[in-house]
Amino acid sequence: MIIDSHAHVMLPKDRQIDMMKQAGIDRTILFATTIHPETAQTMDDFSTELKNLYDILNGRKNPVQERIESITELAETIKSNPKKYIGFGPIPLGLSYEENLEWINNYILANNFKGIGELAPGSGQVGKLDPLFQASHESGDLPLWVHTFFPLNFADIKELLYLAQKYSTVPLIVGHLGGIHWLDTLKAVRSLPNIYLDLSATFTTIAPFFAIQEYPERTLFSSDAPYASPLATRTILEQIVHDKQILKEVLGGNIARLLDI
Repeated sequence: MIIDSHAHVMLPKDRQIDMMKQAGIDRTILFATTIHPETAQTMDDFSTELKNLYDILNGRKNPVQERIESITELAETIKSNPKKYIGFGPIPLGLSYEENLEWINNYILANNFKGIGELAPGSGQVGKLDPLFQASHESGDLPLWVHTFFPLNFADIKELLYLAQKYSTVPLIVGHLGGIHWLDTLKAVRSLPNIYLDLSATFTTIAPFFAIQEYPERTLFSSDAPYASPLATRTILEQIVHDKQILKEVLGGNIARLLDI
């Protein structure tokens, strides 16, 4: 089974299914979104959408109501095609332990989502995830998916890895492989078996090549659609991984075991 382990809700809904068919993807782990860059018709439209995204990534916005609305959109999309989609639900940054537990019960577990994310702390804000790691553990060790590309630096990533070590039963998916810090990230996760490596948004094929070579059981194919093409990202992996069994695990087996699907 081919599983895209990270993509966002797209509009119109048929477009997402068409892209999955084109790429030969059986199921997609679908994440919520507060913006829809795929609907932009001009560069100015796209820039407006990205400004809203960057405000969230840099910690200037932490919208609660928008997240609730995006969860509704995500849940409705999954219900419209449950054989194709599995959900990861968002959560506001900076909640207390009790608030995280309440949110998880009301918005994650209530919607049968398999994990939490995409989490996007700004630089210097990773420590705010500590209560969430604790709440995730108390809620059955729900996997956490954390954005580690810009604006995070390697000091932020090291703090994230410290939390993964502290809460060693909570699966942590390092989103986008650490961005420009991918090599240092690969070196740092060797002794942390609860860490999984998301291969989306890599800007050089040598990064996923070494990630898969070093961690064939902990690397996860994903497209990050609509920001990339599922077919293109699958093709990259097929070009750099020559062991068919390893390729099979990266393209679906690893995430299927992690989420028990």
